This record gives sequence, C-alpha cells and structure tokens, in this order.
Amino acid sequence: MKTLPPVHRIALLFNGSKIYDRGIITGIGNYLSSTRVSWDLFLEEDFLCRLRGIERWQGDGIIADFDDPLIGEALADIHLPVVAVGGSYQDARAYPKGIPYVATDNHALIKLAYEHLIEAGLTRFACFSLPEAQANRWAQEREKAFRRLMQRDGLQVEVYRGLGTSAPLWDSAVEQQIAWLQALPKPIGIIAVTDARARQLLQACLTAGIAVPEQVALIGIDNDPLTRTLTRVPLSSVIQGTETMGRTAAALLHQMLHGKPCAGTQILVPPDAINVQASSLHQPLGNPYVMQALLFIRQYACQGIKTAQVAAYVGVSRSSLESHFRKVRGCSVHDEILRFKLAAAAKGLENHALAIADIAQSCGFKSAQYLHTVFRREFGCTPREYQHGASTP
Repeated sequence: MKTLPPVHRIALLFNGSKIYDRGIITGIGNYLSSTRVSWDLFLEEDFLCRLRGIERWQGDGIIADFDDPLIGEALADIHLPVVAVGGSYQDARAYPKGIPYVATDNHALIKLAYEHLIEAGLTRFACFSLPEAQANRWAQEREKAFRRLMQRDGLQVEVYRGLGTSAPLWDSAVEQQIAWLQALPKPIGIIAVTDARARQLLQACLTAGIAVPEQVALIGIDNDPLTRTLTRVPLSSVIQGTETMGRTAAALLHQMLHGKPCAGTQILVPPDAINVQASSLHQPLGNPYVMQALLFIRQYACQGIKTAQVAAYVGVSRSSLESHFRKVRGCSVHDEILRFKLAAAAKGLENHALAIADIAQSCGFKSAQYLHTVFRREFGCTPREYQHGASTP
C-alpha cells in the first residue's frame, strides 16, 4: 500500500493586492504542483495579510513578506520554521537574523533598467522613488543602487522622492512632479522604483506636454498588466523573478520541515527580463513638430485619429507636418498612426481570451476585415495566424 506524504499546514503572509506578492504566491503554487509536497495553505480570503493572532497559529511553517516591517516584528518570537521573502540589502546586517531569506536583487533590477536606457542612447539619468519610510525600505535600496551606478560612471545623481499617494495631496504631488520634470535636462532616462510610480510620472509628462520617450524615456519595475492598461503610452518595465522567488522559498521550507537546517541562508534572485514598450524607446529627435505629433499619436492613435487632427494639435498645416515627417521619420503621418495601431493589435493578439473583432475595435480599426487586410499586408500573415504563432513556444 502506497504511503501518502504528510500534510503540513503552511501560512502565506502576503498582500496579494500587489503583483509582486501574487508572483511569489504563484511560484509557491507551482512548486507544490511539480512535487509530491502536500501542504494545506492558510491565506486570507481576500489575499490580504492580517497579523492579529498569528503568534497563536497552530501550523507547521510560514512563508512571509519581510518587506513589511510589521510582519518581521510579529514573527520575531514564533517557534515555527519561517522563510522570509523580500528585497535585497546593501548592508548584510539588515537581513533578519537566523531566518532563510529569498530576495529580489534590487541592485540587479536597477542595473538592468539603467543598461537598457544606455542602449537607447541616453547619457543623463534620474530615479523617481518613494518617501523614506520603514515600509519603503526596498525603495531606498533601489535608490542606493542607482546612486552607486551613477557614482561608478561619474554621472550626476538625480533622485526625486516626491509625495506619497493620497487624495488630498494628489494635485500638489502632480504639480511637484511636473516642476521636477521641467527642471531636468533633456533628453533624460528615468527609472521609477515601481510601475505605479512610473505611471504617475508618465501622466505628469503627458499633462505637461513633455514628449515620451523623446524628451523623457521612462521605465518602471514590476511588469504590472493592470498599470499598463491605465497608461496611454505603453510602459516599459523590469520583470522581477517573483515566480522563482516563490519556488525557492517553498523549496527551503520543504527542506526545513524535513529537518534540514537553512538558518541564515540568503538567496538573491535576479530579474527575468525587461518588457520593452514605447515609453523607453528613445529616439533622438531635433524636430519639435514631429516630437509633439508623436506625443499625440501615442496617446490617441487607437481612437481613430486622422492626420488633420494631428496637424491641428501641433499647430501647423497638414502638408507642412507631412513634409517634416517624411524628412525625419521617412514615412507619412498616416503610416505612423497605422504603425502604432498595428503594434497595439499585435500586443492584443497575445491575449487569446480577446476576440479579433474586439481587438480591431479597441485599436481603432473600422472592422475586423480591415485589420485582417492591413495585418496581412504589413506582417505577411493574418491576425489569426499571428495569434496562433504567439502561442507556440
């Protein structure tokens, strides 16, 4: 008769409202699916972390987000195997004592974003962070990484923290962001410590008429799909290795539950890659008319705008704008609008849950048939064939 593996009761202390935490939880689930481990997982129904009474929890082990200082305090005296997950620290003394720790490599996150902006041809850089607070220690570590890279390369260190996110302070926060952006030398590449901060700064750029990415090239961290839907200009982002972090944390706890000592183990997990989108694809442009036109096109191409509307926004005649575009971009204004719409459609086709007719409508094509015709002409395949190809590993 086969013996079943023992069932362990494991608490996951994370705030699942953040994509970072959800990625780690996914990695834990994937570890369980790919092994014979049998865990009974404790999670709040709304995936939020509530610590009240956790010290009395009668379980076998805990995996927790130690970026939240309250979690570290609550688990300081608990007599259960604990695996901590969080951000890396420049100072090794900042890691929790006697607890295995799986960290996202904050220095590697910033370094990857920085190298991407360098490859885009930029020579000036800034960092948009968060106000200093215990709950934002990971953001301060990313600031430190940015400072080290700037000092290493002999560049000016430009870090702006701004205000926290709150309704009463929102107008002041945006005004201060715009003032900071306008004072920066251009062009410049800005690394935001999260996608949420990058989205705020992108909105401030659009409000102030600052062209993205020609004047300000912007990249965030997290690769949050929800944040991407809230921006008119698609946002580039560093993809954290959260799934690997979750798998690694689960493997460590599995070992501890079977008697293997892991205390003091620290594992740094590098980022997976960059999701490169329009916000960081800097192209040096000296022509102010083309720059302003591209700013308008990136925001409204999928709403079916025409060349005349772009010219009206820029404040020149249609023929004059066409002349500027052919000289600088080597194409017409219509071609540029179509290029952006096709890129948006190609991105939409990666989501198999979306109907092609819905993608055509959301990207500003008058019908699915018109999208089919244009797609075949430009890409040499139909939208359906492209969608099928995107699903093939």
